[in-house]
Amino acid sequence: MFAALADPTRRRILDALAAHGEATATVLAAELPVSRQAIVKHLGILDRAGLVVGHRAGREARYRVVPERLGITARWMDRLAATWDTRLAAIKRLAEGE
Repeated sequence: MFAALADPTRRRILDALAAHGEATATVLAAELPVSRQAIVKHLGILDRAGLVVGHRAGREARYRVVPERLGITARWMDRLAATWDTRLAAIKRLAEGE
């Protein structure tokens, strides 16, 4: 998941999907400075990471964000950040001689 989120184009795709609700690769390619083929590859990575899901609507594949997966990741990152904040505060206290 983190590898999927590390790419700025994929984050922009997620933002665009969140704004649209759902969209095709063609619609996304019209909004982003990459080709439709590149969008399809990025969507495949996001799909494998569980961040988007696609379904067929006639001849088109339509994609939408899976907010639950992002929520799980955000909560984990919040807990990790809190742990590091506590550790860094302890280091600061030691360094300042408190």
